[in-house]
Amino acid sequence: MTTWPSEIREFKDEKTGRTIKQLTSTGNNVLLYFTENSFTQGKNEIIFTSDRVSGEDKAPHEDPNYSLFRMNLDTGEIEQISEDILRSATAATKTPDSQLIAFSTKEHDVKALDVATGQTTLLYEHDPAFEVASVPSIAANRQYVAFCRNEIVTENEIHYRGANYAGFKERFYAIKDGRITLAQLDGSGWLDVFRDTHQLGHFQFAPDDATFGSFCHEGPWNLVTQRIWYLDFITREAKPCFRQEEQDSIGHEFWTQDGYVFFDNRGPGHDGTITSHRTQAVVTDVPVNENAMTPFVGLMDKKGNLIKRIDMPFYCNHYHANPDNTLLVGDDVDDLVLIDISGEEATLTTLANHKTSWHTQSSHCHPTWDWDGSRILYASDHGGRVQIYLIEL
Repeated sequence: MTTWPSEIREFKDEKTGRTIKQLTSTGNNVLLYFTENSFTQGKNEIIFTSDRVSGEDKAPHEDPNYSLFRMNLDTGEIEQISEDILRSATAATKTPDSQLIAFSTKEHDVKALDVATGQTTLLYEHDPAFEVASVPSIAANRQYVAFCRNEIVTENEIHYRGANYAGFKERFYAIKDGRITLAQLDGSGWLDVFRDTHQLGHFQFAPDDATFGSFCHEGPWNLVTQRIWYLDFITREAKPCFRQEEQDSIGHEFWTQDGYVFFDNRGPGHDGTITSHRTQAVVTDVPVNENAMTPFVGLMDKKGNLIKRIDMPFYCNHYHANPDNTLLVGDDVDDLVLIDISGEEATLTTLANHKTSWHTQSSHCHPTWDWDGSRILYASDHGGRVQIYLIEL
């Protein structure tokens, strides 16, 4: 596979004076989705996606061809680790040690890569009636992966997606057949373990239980009446996580390292989006940071109990929690921020001015913590292409 020398450069943030490392500069480069973690546990490296070998110079909204890479953060050296073209810039996940990577391809197949051997295994072959609709999630026992599939409702389904959440509301109403599919990591087969009458997304296994996971009813938060669900793979029974009431608009859930589900509740009038116009995509008459109630974030246990709730009178598009859930990193409209939730009231510190456009999913900051809580990775398309940035705390 091809390698590249270090592209790392350091600069001072204009707003805070903090030192930022820009890790990449060739083509578009995107960290894993915010529910995942690009950092390799036990090694000073990250796994990411890039279009640097595509032979094309495409803007993020022009559907670049991404494949898998890793970077040695000591030397900055970049190495391509797969020639497969991914379904999207954020269509991959991995085990914490980065030994196994699961991803969906442009053809909507699902594959697994053994990084040590370079062997790729086909886990699921594309069904033309369905699209793979979420990042595959690897079970804690490393025996299988699971992911969401949604029906393709029209020949023009591809036009139901695009920059600035194009088709977000239309897909919510159109899709009536969503499934959660389990595939064996040895390639021996796959099956649907759950079927619903909604568009499904965000399937994630619990980090400590290979028989338990969560998924969401995908769509504008203000239209979804119950966003987050638990799925027991033994009973195949789905149960609500945080039970929503009429005023709740909930989303951007993820599993914390210690086995809780984190969620964000922004209240009525919020669809969970932000566009390059700094507005919401669906509820365009409500500014992204205007709230009819005080937003809050929460932690749920696997039994559906609210373990922690803290008011969040700030606006961030995504949050990610440090290892002991005392600090959040968030991406507000213009800045990357650090939010202390260890006390009774949340306090905010500005980290950097991220300067991203919000135009595409790949250009969303999606800030994530290192496994030990010492560093933060994020993306920005400032300058026209998506690059990866690192903050050391």
